[in-house]
Amino acid sequence: MINKHQATLDAAVQALHGRTFYAAFPENPSPDIYGADADAQGRAKFAAMRGQHFTELQQGEPQGWAGQEESPYEQQSLGIKYPFYQPETLIANAQAAFGEWRKLKPALRAALLTEALEGMKNRFFEIAYATMHTTGQAYMMSFQASGPHAADRALEAIAAGYEEQTRFPEETRWEKPMGKYSITLNKTWRAVPKGLALVIGCSTFPTWNTVPGMFASLVTGNPTIIKPHPKAVLPIAIVVAEVQKVLKENGLNPNICQLAVDADDHLITKELAENSAIKLIDYTGGSAFGEYIEGLKGKTVFTEKTGVNSIILDSCDDLDKVAQNLAFSVSLYSGQMCTAPQNFFIPAAGVKVGGELVPYEDVVQKLSAAVTGLATNPKAGPHVFGAIQSEITHDRVKQLAFDGGRSILAHGTVDNPVFQNARTCSPSIHEIGSDNVEQFSQELFGPIMLVIKTKDTQESIHLAAQLAREHGAISCGAYTTDNAIKEQIMDEMSLAGTPVSFNLTGGIYVNQNAGFSDFHVTGGNPAGNASFTNPEFVIKRFTWVGFREPVA
Repeated sequence: MINKHQATLDAAVQALHGRTFYAAFPENPSPDIYGADADAQGRAKFAAMRGQHFTELQQGEPQGWAGQEESPYEQQSLGIKYPFYQPETLIANAQAAFGEWRKLKPALRAALLTEALEGMKNRFFEIAYATMHTTGQAYMMSFQASGPHAADRALEAIAAGYEEQTRFPEETRWEKPMGKYSITLNKTWRAVPKGLALVIGCSTFPTWNTVPGMFASLVTGNPTIIKPHPKAVLPIAIVVAEVQKVLKENGLNPNICQLAVDADDHLITKELAENSAIKLIDYTGGSAFGEYIEGLKGKTVFTEKTGVNSIILDSCDDLDKVAQNLAFSVSLYSGQMCTAPQNFFIPAAGVKVGGELVPYEDVVQKLSAAVTGLATNPKAGPHVFGAIQSEITHDRVKQLAFDGGRSILAHGTVDNPVFQNARTCSPSIHEIGSDNVEQFSQELFGPIMLVIKTKDTQESIHLAAQLAREHGAISCGAYTTDNAIKEQIMDEMSLAGTPVSFNLTGGIYVNQNAGFSDFHVTGGNPAGNASFTNPEFVIKRFTWVGFREPVA
């Protein structure tokens, strides 16, 4: 098993160091890559799961069955039921599996988990349709984000954990000269896992956001319980099933990795999180619950919470290209991404384009027209916007209003010819004065753009950095042709722990993060305390313990 996957692990470790483009799993769902029937088979397998019990897990006899998922495209229940286990049962199962998993060599754990990713690869299309009909992501995003991109992020975590656990020798002969004689010791070290791990998933990216923590804990020897959002279980359930399959095939306890679902009338996340046996917790979701998780005693916690992402418009070469890029960024998956921009800071005097100053109102109207054009494009719109995952998000967009603000563009619908009943919503655009900070200092999840008229670019930079420091930010976009302004933005936003994408106008967007290259969340502001995948993301999941003895 180690020999089978060593080349992949070595390439992944090299990519971690180089930060250049690397993808172990192709993102193009081409028949030439995945097979002529892969899409049709995946769609058929997903359809066959509907209205059925999910029986692939190998966690023993369930204590009940539960399932709450519904399709945002159909606004109908999927009817899938998952095995339910009481929290104490899941904990006991994980404790029973701890000994054999922690005693495996890191190289073998890494190889077994990489083998599971190969099984996941064979189900990318099935996972894609599961993601579509739980999150509302459009097909292409569902395939890429929950399939190859998630698998790459998982491999990244495996590679980082493998490297950190093999960084130092397992044993050495230590000799200290003492003049006429020497002291000689045999020294050995073990990378000891912290204990049981819990991963709490979100409703919008049930695999991409879950697998980094899941595989980071597993590769470092910690039995892991995956607790998905009750509205988005199936995509990650398939991944857990593939991990369990590999474990069992290799004579290991499948309960090393378990799926934990809420009963329809019994939410179990807090019970699991507060259990003293749980030592590691990964969390993705809202800040309020994230702060509760961070406040738990005796836990090592990794969080990604909400943030207020900004766009700073100062100057550019082609305003039309900028507007198109930003319109796509706010429209992609209807703004339901943690990296989606929300606050657009535009100087009252306007934006410099080439040698001319384009007035503020003209800039705002270009942005509005670009959003409208995308939302009403029958060929592109449905594939960019997808559907709204939650009624709460949908209602937020419809009901949003600001005292003293100005509505620039009202929300609308995005017609989907395939799914007539899809829950859709195009972006609304609201103008807010720069002195009304409280109105734009929180994340308004969904397709919402806030245009903030500032005195000048200096105020734009100040406000964007202040919001990131005080309320958190996961991304920032900036447009400037002035090197001094660019350096200032880099300096201010780096102190605020926020990465910046400059002058994007082509096929890359502020929303996107590349595995093995971009660090997702920095851990440097209130949007989250962790970053995947940097070394800290894995080394905090185990401890080095040394043993020494005089040489006979």
